[in-house]
Amino acid sequence: MKQKMVIRVHMTCDKCRSKAMGLVASVHGVERVEIQGDDRDRLAVVGDGVDAANLTACLRKKVGSADLLTVEAVVPEKKPAAASQTTEAPCPQQWYPGYYSWPAGAYSHCYPYAL
Repeated sequence: MKQKMVIRVHMTCDKCRSKAMGLVASVHGVERVEIQGDDRDRLAVVGDGVDAANLTACLRKKVGSADLLTVEAVVPEKKPAAASQTTEAPCPQQWYPGYYSWPAGAYSHCYPYAL
């Protein structure tokens, strides 16, 4: 289940922000990381199967002071089905690998027999 979490991290410079974003982005399951807030001190993380408490503890250890503000489930938007959508038929001429599909001149060294 996708969830969005907002973590406030004490980030005073761009190097700290880069380090925090890199650390969060490297965690398995994270899909998106954004910097939010007027002071650019909040990380919004969207992911599937991410442990928020563990991520916050890891940020505290590597970057500095970090507080978990919110954790909420992400509900996917349902798009209305358009009635005027038409599906196009696939191209009738497909490429099939075989004897006659390769140009004889360019790949003649690959075949032991002559055309």
